[in-house]
Amino acid sequence: MCLLLIFYILLVNVLVSAALVPSFMEKLEAFERITEESYAAQVQTSDIKGNRQLALNETKEWLKTAEHQKLSVETNDGYRLIAEEFPAEETDSEKGVGGKNHKWVLLLHGYTGWKEEMYPFAYWYHKQGYHALVPDLRCQGESQGDFIGMGWTDHFDCMLWIDYILSQDEEAQIVIHGQSMGAATALMMTGEELPGQIQAVVSDSAYTDAYSMFGEKIKDWFGLPAFPLVDSACLMLRLRGGYNLKDASALEAVQKSETPTLFIHGDSDAMISVQMSRELYEAAACEKELLIVEGAGHGQTQEKDPDTYYNTIRNFLNKTLENADRL
Repeated sequence: MCLLLIFYILLVNVLVSAALVPSFMEKLEAFERITEESYAAQVQTSDIKGNRQLALNETKEWLKTAEHQKLSVETNDGYRLIAEEFPAEETDSEKGVGGKNHKWVLLLHGYTGWKEEMYPFAYWYHKQGYHALVPDLRCQGESQGDFIGMGWTDHFDCMLWIDYILSQDEEAQIVIHGQSMGAATALMMTGEELPGQIQAVVSDSAYTDAYSMFGEKIKDWFGLPAFPLVDSACLMLRLRGGYNLKDASALEAVQKSETPTLFIHGDSDAMISVQMSRELYEAAACEKELLIVEGAGHGQTQEKDPDTYYNTIRNFLNKTLENADRL
C-alpha cells in the first residue's frame, strides 16, 4: 500500500510538471507527440495558411523600423517578468487631451506561448494608433517563474503592467486583448476591482476554467482519468506552486465583470470548445458581444477571416471608447 501511495504521489508530481513547467515538458518524449497532435488538430486550409504568412511577413517588416523597448517588473513572490513596449506613432488626429495619445493595449499570449506570437496583433493595434505592451507571462518566454499560472497568477501579474501604463499615462484608455490562456487571464482580471482606465477586453478562444482544461488535457495527452488525478494535482500545485487550479475560473470572474467584453472563438476549435466562449458570453454581466468565426481552429480566427475579425474589434472598441468618453 505504501509503495502504491508513493507511486501515485510521484505520478501526480510528474503530471503537474508535465503540464505546467515548460522546461520539464521539453524533456518528455511525449512532448513532441503532443505538439504534433496539437498542430494536426488545427485547421490547415489554404486561406488560413496564406493569411498567416501574410501577417507574419507584414509584422516582420514593421519590426525592422518600429520603435520599441524592453521592460521588466518584479512580482510579489520575486519573479522577474519581461515585456516589449511599442509606443504609438502619434498624429494630430489621434492625440487626446494635452496633445497626447491615450490609447493602450495589453496583449496576452496563450499556454506555453511567448510574447512574439502576439506581435502581429501589436502591429494591427499600432496602425490604429495604440501604444502596445506585450509581456511574456510567468514561466514562459523570457519571464521567470516555477509554474505556468493558467491565468490565475497571471491575472495578478498583469496588474503590474497596468500599473506601468498608468505610471506613464494617468488618462490611459486601456484595452486588454488575450488569446487562449491569455484571454482567460484577461477575463479573470475583470472579476477584480479594476482601475477605470481599463475600458475593454477582447477575449479570443478563452476557456471557462483551468480545472476543466487540466482534466481534459490529462485524458487527451496521457490517456489518464481526470478523477481523482485532477484533484490530487490541485493539492500538489498548492503545495509546490502556491495556487489552486479551482480558483482559475474565468466563468466566475465574468459574472462580476463591469468591463465591456468582446468574445471571439472559432467553431472548429479542437483544443478549447467553442461552447466555452458561448458559456462565458451568456454568463458575463458586462456589456458584451460574441463573434463566432466559421472554419477557424484554435487561435486561428484572425487568420480565417481577418477582415471580419479586425473590423469587429475596431467597431467594438470605437463604440466602447466613445461611450467611455461621454461619461
